[in-house]
Amino acid sequence: MRRRPATDFHTAGQADPAPAGPHATALRIRPYRPGDRAAVRRICFETGYMGSPPPYWPHEASFADVFAGYYTDREPESLFVAELRGRVVGYLTGCVDSRHATPVARAMLRAALRHGLPLRRGTAGFLARALADFLRTPDAARDPFRNPRWPSHLHINLLPEARGLGGGRALMEAWLARLRELGSPGCHLGTLFENHRAIGFFERMGFRRLGPPRPVPGLRAPDGSRHHEQILVRDLREAPQAPGEEGGGDP
Repeated sequence: MRRRPATDFHTAGQADPAPAGPHATALRIRPYRPGDRAAVRRICFETGYMGSPPPYWPHEASFADVFAGYYTDREPESLFVAELRGRVVGYLTGCVDSRHATPVARAMLRAALRHGLPLRRGTAGFLARALADFLRTPDAARDPFRNPRWPSHLHINLLPEARGLGGGRALMEAWLARLRELGSPGCHLGTLFENHRAIGFFERMGFRRLGPPRPVPGLRAPDGSRHHEQILVRDLREAPQAPGEEGGGDP
């Protein structure tokens, strides 16, 4: 399987790559290497809740097992990293065919047993609340999204020092180009409905919202209110969308 070459994006603190100048920084997008595993897992944890460490899950190893383990260990060819001054500062984890990915609920159960999460401070409360939400919230986001029209999916995270340098767009473009090469008809992702900045970014990348947001079991905002998952999708068999053109609403 052919790998895409690394690319240097010279940026100057903009949302998208800007022309190189005297103060520009070289942000390098390249395929994942086995030596990047620890950095990807660390970033996964440090950005796990709307760009910050998850306050409801203070155990880094188990969190990374659940949300990064499949991608680094079973589908590393679909993973890209952003490198700044020789240091990995962001990543995009992808899956070409989501039927092969480990469902989050199953990965969470494995991590709970392996790391004793029901007995750990912080994670114990989250897991108990998640179980209660599963049982009493019929419309909760229980099952992984599956639709043959959008079989591929992604997750993307950047450390604070890498934000605003065009790395998010560059990672997305690398991933979407790979999916087109492989013939995937479409891609989906899930993000928090309350994370308006993230949704705006994905819509600028040509994704559109699909269906209503659903409550996420166990997850609460600092004020105690429920969080919700919003699914967004992008068709890949249509003409590429012009830069800056936003996606619409539900189909």
